[in-house]
Amino acid sequence: MVQVKEVTTKREQRAFLNFPLKLYEGNPYFVPPLYMDEKKIFRKDYVYYDQSEAVYYLAYREGKVVGRISAILQRVSNEKWHQKRVRFTRFDCIDDQKVASALFAAAENWAKERGMEEVVGPLGFSDLEREGLLIEGFDELSTFEEQYNFPYYQKLIENCGYQKDVDWVESQLRAPKEIDPRYEKLSAALLKKHNLRFSDAKTTREFIRRYADPLFDLLDATYEPIYGSVPMTSGMKKMMIDNFKLIVDIRYVTVILNEKDEVVCFGICFPSIAKAMQKSKGHLTPAALVRVLRALRHPKVLDLALIGVRPDYRMKGVSTAILSGLMNYLRTEVEYAETNLNLEDNSAIRNQWKAFDARQHKRRRCFVKRIAGETPGETN
Repeated sequence: MVQVKEVTTKREQRAFLNFPLKLYEGNPYFVPPLYMDEKKIFRKDYVYYDQSEAVYYLAYREGKVVGRISAILQRVSNEKWHQKRVRFTRFDCIDDQKVASALFAAAENWAKERGMEEVVGPLGFSDLEREGLLIEGFDELSTFEEQYNFPYYQKLIENCGYQKDVDWVESQLRAPKEIDPRYEKLSAALLKKHNLRFSDAKTTREFIRRYADPLFDLLDATYEPIYGSVPMTSGMKKMMIDNFKLIVDIRYVTVILNEKDEVVCFGICFPSIAKAMQKSKGHLTPAALVRVLRALRHPKVLDLALIGVRPDYRMKGVSTAILSGLMNYLRTEVEYAETNLNLEDNSAIRNQWKAFDARQHKRRRCFVKRIAGETPGETN
């Protein structure tokens, strides 16, 4: 018999955080999140709880944890998109439909009690968190920013009545065998035409001091229409700055300014720390810290984290300069770059990758289920 229980005690919190680490132990493709960051979801002052509420469940069989799930009522998202949705996230489960069904029933009942009409996910508190269920690319190393899952998860979720809402695709980018010399010239010509220049920030500290606020404003403008996005709060900004201090390397940051010193375009790549975090199961131990520092100083892989262009500059080809810089990284010490998530219908960004030796190697899906009309306690 499967028993689902809401997480309320410190012991249950640890079990919730540790379950995926045990489930994926020895899996060469799974990359854990930073454990110290994950622990923050159980703090009352967690950065997202001023705009959201969440619940966490564990599934037990014969006293042993066999699954977990979290449900989030993201009020700001619902207001922005005019929806009545609860998001599910952090779903992990053994290959057992009864366990999965019991977990989703608990999440759905929680949503119904709050008058919601749909359950959607995997989605976190914002699009800064891990999102989407991996449905293609199970033999590819996950990035540190995104979640890995076993192939059977899709079956478990669909059997609970969920259907596709959106898909994201991910690509691996390498420098093309022959780089068109006109590409770099075009980039320089576009910058000159629009009276633009690159930032001369020399350190990460200087970059954050000079550009954090305008970058966040541009980030909001760029991602405002993107699926699942929510406006940045001061708490979210502080959290991102703290993360930037850990993994941003100024060598892989590009900021483009206009004649008024305004940020009109930016691109940020993170040196991949995926392999560095695997051995320690997400714990930042002294040995793990050494591996992370080594990965940051001499990266073999870059994760494309954020690219933004001010709306009035989007049709001017300014992003070409960002891609030209990425191409230069890939021609030197970096082996390849990972794009992370691109919505499958975002042709503007996906067309940019045609300039590279690109390989689409992963696909992720967000599912949705309508629960309106059901009363708490009902399951399919």
